[in-house]
Amino acid sequence: MHKYPMFLKEEHLILQETIRNFAEKEIKPLAYKVDEESYFPIENFKKLGEMGFLGVQLPEEYGGSGIDTLSYVICVEEIGRACGSTGLSYAAHISLGTTPFYLFGTEEQKKKYLPKLASGEWIGAWALTEPGAGSDAAGQKTTARREGDYYILSGSKNFITNALYGHTCIVMAMTDKEKGNRGISAFVVEKGTPGFKLGKLEHKMGMRGSPTSQLIFEDCKIPKENLLGQEGEGFIQALKTLDGGRISIGALALGIAQAAFDAALKYSNEREQFGKKISSFQSIQNYLADMATELHAARLMLYHAAWLKDNKLPYSKESAMAKLYASEVSSKVTNLALQIHGGYGYIKEYPVERYLRDAKLTEIGEGTSEVQRIVIARNLLKEVSSL
Repeated sequence: MHKYPMFLKEEHLILQETIRNFAEKEIKPLAYKVDEESYFPIENFKKLGEMGFLGVQLPEEYGGSGIDTLSYVICVEEIGRACGSTGLSYAAHISLGTTPFYLFGTEEQKKKYLPKLASGEWIGAWALTEPGAGSDAAGQKTTARREGDYYILSGSKNFITNALYGHTCIVMAMTDKEKGNRGISAFVVEKGTPGFKLGKLEHKMGMRGSPTSQLIFEDCKIPKENLLGQEGEGFIQALKTLDGGRISIGALALGIAQAAFDAALKYSNEREQFGKKISSFQSIQNYLADMATELHAARLMLYHAAWLKDNKLPYSKESAMAKLYASEVSSKVTNLALQIHGGYGYIKEYPVERYLRDAKLTEIGEGTSEVQRIVIARNLLKEVSSL
């Protein structure tokens, strides 16, 4: 019997083998170049689109594969295991840049955008964070005012994944300051729209091949048809989007950590000191045992959160728990993997230093660890008050 029989079906195992083979043959060989040169592997995104992996959760009528969240978790983990940068851009494209169209868009918007995003013809991005509004997502300064058949966007966004190559970007903007977070709305801004331009391209510690840019809107004029959902629904849309996105970032963290563990286990069984393999030393065995145990626990938490989502059960608390735990485990496991490699782990000849740099982002992106704890605590207190 395979591992995790309560979650994984035969189709999940077939999918896992398929995406793992692709990741090993096409994604992993480029991982060093992606990191070293901040190279965005657009060719692999085209291939992922052709294979149906960019629309995994979308219905077939919109160009998707119509498979479940658990399948998506498997895809993100396997891609992240081969290359953290590619995994991050993949997850952002699907969870943030594509899924909101399906969840909140009109039928016309779905037909216009989803097939191109699912095929890889277009890359998607999502813009919530601002220079003064990170964890405080409700503190939006970007504004959108209605003028006839158009909205005029003004402001800026920070740390936006995929914006450099994105064809569409879903942008949060304040349409009614008097209503606070209930005055935030979501808009679709297409590449080339007058008044929309890229700002600074960030140079990052890790995930260097997943482009992160500033966006600038200077009286950016977009058609009223590009409003996603209704006015004032943007903040609720953002919360729902992030609930799902946390599962994918947790899966990315897990993939990076798994790669680090695999490398450490192999290295410990090859490296010799004092006339014996270092895997025979109890301190190294303790590290490996802790790493394997925490990876197993993180995977079960992610699979459970995905199962809840697929079965249309509340999953906000569980997705936050899974993201929190998997991301912190990823930082711990990658650090221990580097320690096991010793001096070799600190040089770029071995990939573990990249794993450590990439892992840290998962504790920050799509809600910091501190925000995850707030989400978890609020859900716990809500459960108590309902008793």
